[in-house]
Amino acid sequence: MSGKQKVQEREKTIAPPVGVEMLRVPAVVRPAAYPIETLVPEARQQTPAVGQRASRVDGRLHGLGQTRYIDDLAFPGMLHARIKRAGIAAARIVRIDTHGAEAMPGVMAVLTGAEIPVNSFGPSLQDQPVLAHERVFHAGDGVAAVAAVTEQIAVEALEKIVVEYEPLPAVFDPLEALKEDSPKVHPPHGNVYTTKVIAKGDVEAALAASHRVFEGRFRTQMVEHVSLEPHAAIADWDANGRVTIWSTLGRITLARGDVARTLKLAMNRIRMVGTIVGGNFGGKNEITQEPVLALLSRKTGRPVKGVYTRGEEFTSTTTRHPIIMDYKTGVTREGKILARKVRLVLDGGAYCSWSETTLGKAAILSPGPYNIENLRVEAYVVYTNKTMTGAMRGFGAPQVCFAYESHMDDIAAALKIDPLEIRLLNAFGEGSVSPTGQVLQSVVVKESLLQAAERFGWREGRP
Repeated sequence: MSGKQKVQEREKTIAPPVGVEMLRVPAVVRPAAYPIETLVPEARQQTPAVGQRASRVDGRLHGLGQTRYIDDLAFPGMLHARIKRAGIAAARIVRIDTHGAEAMPGVMAVLTGAEIPVNSFGPSLQDQPVLAHERVFHAGDGVAAVAAVTEQIAVEALEKIVVEYEPLPAVFDPLEALKEDSPKVHPPHGNVYTTKVIAKGDVEAALAASHRVFEGRFRTQMVEHVSLEPHAAIADWDANGRVTIWSTLGRITLARGDVARTLKLAMNRIRMVGTIVGGNFGGKNEITQEPVLALLSRKTGRPVKGVYTRGEEFTSTTTRHPIIMDYKTGVTREGKILARKVRLVLDGGAYCSWSETTLGKAAILSPGPYNIENLRVEAYVVYTNKTMTGAMRGFGAPQVCFAYESHMDDIAAALKIDPLEIRLLNAFGEGSVSPTGQVLQSVVVKESLLQAAERFGWREGRP
């Protein structure tokens, strides 16, 4: 046998069958390094940047689908958590029986509100429980949590948890919540928990002297942020008793403080990792499940991941404030505003969250960008047994903007004045004073209106 034949025979002997070779193929294909050139600006050419082409540092990964979000992360031995929701707007919790869930194969831990070291949190008022313990305040409240080897087992385990409720009277309309005899969401306290008043001039006298007085009520609805990525987090403890939490939250420093408080742990024992976030819009400004995952991780000694369902996003995370807005405006025959009264009632839902900030901004901006010598704004935030409201882009500005501009259109139509002209007559100018006394500078409201009207062709065909 020749040397070449011997080599061929040996290769046949050591070469594994095709099927065995296929088993060695990695389960996950490594990301390919695509030969795409990224644009790099020349030295000393970075500024001014306006008008220059600029690439986002994360744009290439997004475009290639290689960005790793929390749900793409996995750790050895990682468990999956799910939270059981109350499903009732107001009730006392009589008992919680978790034995059925604990007995299920694959369930590693169950957690209830009684096990939370400090079971309350909030950006301003600590009125929100991590898990409801004695009382349920809205249907989206979590009452128990499960950590299991798979998400499916965790979902099935929630059905094994039995919660006995004593239903309580609930209130859902913010105007009803204002009344003294309405059900109290957080007894013995009343439902109104934040107010703001802005007063300027003599409103009643100016209304009496007006050519006409216009009144209108405007309402906005509750809005969910609907980020493509839901709330998600992973918690893991090390051997030194420190917890690391990977979270989609945008304000990780505030979150670190809240987690430290709820776990009754020093802040230097907590490490928060802000991951790449698939959308926020203000909806990921405060903790949700992070303390729950941390406690489940400590109980099991394993990493625990929690990812909200789309349903939980709607029922158990913050939404935009619905506001009921009453406007009363007195004007001259030419449309000049002499006085304006505004009353705002913000539906805060079951918890305060960022309502105090939203109320302040809504109240200050509610008169609109108009010179008004006589003004009174009264604003209230009330509790209701509904999904909590909180931060969302604008912090109260979009709601009141809709109201005061609709009101201006109504006035213009009634007086037969061009909507643009009535705004130019009343709009802020350089040196105008805001409702709270701020002298405004670099004001270009009128210039912006005129430029927009010209580009839009507003005056074309108008008398």
